This record gives sequence, C-alpha cells and structure tokens, in this order.
Amino acid sequence: MSDPALLFVQIAVILAVCRALGVVFARLRQPLVVAEMVGGFVLGPSLLGWAAPALHARLFPGASLHTLYVLSQIGLVLYMFCVGLEFRLDLVAHYRRRALAVSAAGIAVPFAFGAALALVMTRSGGFFTPAVRPIQGMLFMGAAMSITAFPVLARIIAERGIGGTTIGSLSLAAGAMDDAAAWVTFAVVLSSVTGNAALAVGAAGGALLYVAITWFGVRPAVLARVAAAADREDALPPAALAIMLALLGCAAWLTDAVGIHSVFGAFVLGASVPRGVMTRELRRAIEPLTTTLLVPLFFVYSGLNTRLLLIDSAGLWLTTAVVFLTACAGKGLACWAAARATGATARQALAIATLMNARGMVELILVNLGLQRGLITPTLFTMLVLMAIGTTLMAGPVFSVIWERAEDDAVEPWLAADRVP
Repeated sequence: MSDPALLFVQIAVILAVCRALGVVFARLRQPLVVAEMVGGFVLGPSLLGWAAPALHARLFPGASLHTLYVLSQIGLVLYMFCVGLEFRLDLVAHYRRRALAVSAAGIAVPFAFGAALALVMTRSGGFFTPAVRPIQGMLFMGAAMSITAFPVLARIIAERGIGGTTIGSLSLAAGAMDDAAAWVTFAVVLSSVTGNAALAVGAAGGALLYVAITWFGVRPAVLARVAAAADREDALPPAALAIMLALLGCAAWLTDAVGIHSVFGAFVLGASVPRGVMTRELRRAIEPLTTTLLVPLFFVYSGLNTRLLLIDSAGLWLTTAVVFLTACAGKGLACWAAARATGATARQALAIATLMNARGMVELILVNLGLQRGLITPTLFTMLVLMAIGTTLMAGPVFSVIWERAEDDAVEPWLAADRVP
C-alpha cells in the first residue's frame, strides 16, 4: 500500500474509533477530548498492538509515523491558537486577586511535590534518561504535576452552562493564568534540556521578546486593523484568514527557533487577537477541521508511544499510583486551600479544585516533548499518560456531583450577555 493510501486508511480508522468512543463517553458526560485520549491508547501497542500485533504493524508501520507526527504538530499549533483565541483576559482582570491565589497555589505546591518525586525517581533509575541531571528531572516533573488543562476546563464549564457563575468564572480565570504559566514553565524546561545556560537565557529572552513584539507591535499594526475591518463587515475579510495563518506559521517557526516549542507562539498570537467578530470567525473557520481531524491524530500518535506492558511489576504499578495521587493531592489541596483563603465557600472551593485538577491535552503535549527531547523513558511516559487520562476522566463526574448540589449557580450580571462559548 502506498504511503498516501495508508495515511487515508489511518485517518479513517482513527476518526471512526474516536467518534465511536465519543458516543460512549458522551453518555458518561465526558467531553470528546477524553474519548480521543482513550482512542489513542486503544489504537496503540497497549491494546491493539497487544491484541492484534500483525494488524497493528500493518496499520501503523514505523515508516508511516513521521507523517502522522507532522500532521499532529500542525494540529497542535492550530489547536493552541484557538485556545489563545478563547483566553479570557476580562476574567483574569475581574478575578485577578482570587484567581492569582488559586493559580499560584495550584502551580507552586504540585511543582514542589513533583520535584520531590523526581528526585526519588532519578536516584532509583529507569524513569529519566542517563543524560538527564537531577535538576532537569525536577523541573520536568514539577511542570507535569502543576499543569491544568484549560481547554478541558472550559469545555466542562460550557457543557454545564455555568460560564457566568462564580464557580465557572473564577475557575476559568485561574485556569487561564495557569495555562499561561504552563507555557512559561515549558520554556524553562525545554531550554534546560540543552544544559547550556546561554541557550536557556536566550530562549527565555526570546520568549519575552516575542510576546512584546506580538502584543505591542503586531497587535496594533496588523491584528487591530484586520479585527476592525471584520467588525465593520460582520464577517472575516477574504484575505484575513490567509494573513492570520501566515502570521501563525511565522509565530510557530520563531518560537521553535529560539528554543521554545511552537505551541507557545501559537497560544500567544491567539491571545493577542482583539475580541469580537474576528475571533468568532477565526474559530469558526479553524476549529472544526482542527478538532475533528488533526487533534485526534495527535492523541493517536501519543498512544503509539504508550506501552502499558512496560509497567510490568507491582513496584512500577505502585509508582504509577504514587504519581497519580501526588498529582491529585498537590493540585487539588492547593487550589482548595487558596480558594477558601480568598473567600470561596467550601463547596465552591472543592468544585474549583476538581476542575483545576484535569490535565488533558496540555499534559500530553509536555510528556510528548519530554520523550522526544530525551528527558524521560517510555516507562515514565506511560505513567504520565495514564495520569493525564485519569485526572481528566474524573474531573467531569466529580464536578457534577459537587455542582449539582450547589446553591450558588446564578449567572453574574456582568457576564450574562457574554457567556463562555
């Protein structure tokens, strides 16, 4: 079978499996992203490769994986651009004190927990590659434990119809800050892989310079003008989509060139687009193909690197459980305590902590980078993928149990006309 023909078959199988699982998970009140994460696991060596190794080898031969990887990276860039388009600066400004407290606690405490766990792992061996120094392992695990999946959080809130409530708005604000901090952490982690302080400083400086140029240069000179034209016409101008995709390509290339992953550039560019008709129409043009076709390819590519059989002893399963519990305890307890300390009721604080605990796709991006850059072994990769799936799976149902009993679900007036999409 020729390479293009095989790719078409792979896409058909991936979409069929993810959509079939989506129907099942929708009945469990889980967002589609959960079904896609599980779909990657199903089509990988952990299930299909174990149950039907000949079929798996024929469907996903090693030579074909590079094409899937390239398409998945395009999907990631487009997806994170859309996430940036949804970034709610108004929520961050309105809830800045409480959101900052929740976000800061939800990053600092699990980061410390993850760093301590990494120190133990580096001493025991088998989780990080030999070239990784303890400080690099600590940075990586700290980042992995402190992430919140803002896209998953936003989708759960939208599906529950609580975008304008105190719980929903505060969670979105804290999640937005957490997401922004996650990309800064990514920059530090990725630049630290080189072991070269000059390259690390250059990457951090390049990231700051890129943000400044995008916000103070590209935003007023290009984005504001295109957005104003879109507002006047109540539609996206014919050339606007091409302009934005060209800018997106430049942003992805530039941030990758300075030593930071291209998704950072995509996210910042999306967050810089003025809100209005422009953001609405860009999402309408980009999101369907990205979320329906390209994002599932990323999950399956991740699944092809996940080998459950590598966790083949009681000790490794115990370590997996420790990773999962550390992630839940660090994020959940810290966010709950911070929310309570800033005036949230006990029930609101518990609901916020539950939402902030979901890792989702953002976690998978980080662990894939860790595997590709030679930081972690396939064993630790599998553990972290299981943690990402587990925390995302539990977020929706646990939140439903808490929120359906909550009394404070009224939409705040200032947000009533601008519900989170």
